[in-house]
Amino acid sequence: MTSGSPSVKEALARRIAGEIVLSSNPGLVMRKWRRLFNVTQAAVASAMGVKPSVVSDYESGRRRNPGSTFIRRFVEALLEVDEKAGGRHISEFARLAYTPLDAILDVREFPTPVKVRELVEHVDGEVLTCPEKLDDEIYGYTVIDSIQAIRNLSGMDFYRVFGATTVRALVFTGVVRGRSPMVAVKISPFKPKAVVIHGKVSEVDPLAIDLASREGIPLILSRLPSVDELLDSLRKLYFKSLQSGG
Repeated sequence: MTSGSPSVKEALARRIAGEIVLSSNPGLVMRKWRRLFNVTQAAVASAMGVKPSVVSDYESGRRRNPGSTFIRRFVEALLEVDEKAGGRHISEFARLAYTPLDAILDVREFPTPVKVRELVEHVDGEVLTCPEKLDDEIYGYTVIDSIQAIRNLSGMDFYRVFGATTVRALVFTGVVRGRSPMVAVKISPFKPKAVVIHGKVSEVDPLAIDLASREGIPLILSRLPSVDELLDSLRKLYFKSLQSGG
């Protein structure tokens, strides 16, 4: 499967366009996807044949309700710019298109970005590494049963837990020391923006802390009493993001 495959591009284009059309604040969703593709407003505007101020106006909400033609041109521009740069983001989304279900307890994509510090608050977290990155933004989270992951996930399956983007938090449950999740992150070519560990953790393995520090990833120990409470609190963060986008 290559970045130039029509089925990959079409599926991705439909997904992006669908999110924009269905959102109560389409400009925020446009901005989200532009940032995920690491494309400037000037670059996407040039590919569309419009002024950068037009893209800026939609993203900021100064203009509302972009028409279907504008949305189509916007999506096509994102893909065009990425292809000209080598198609890295299209390829990444293609590889992460399917998420294995066995070890996944929940996976969500935020319609508007959430700061890592908001995640920390919602998981009743203790920040163990990289506190300077708490203002970094994430666009989603995946909750992984670490025991099931060890038993059932292949290397390629682990790549797919990232959902639509690597700009997300990976939340591992059933953790005792935290070493296995961070070893998995260490050897993965894809890196999350934050890692949360949850379980009967009396002491976090120093190796886990060292690996997180070396990778520049905030490692967060959740103190919530149960997995159900963890999932419930994360979903509240998701719905808060929905409301922010409204």
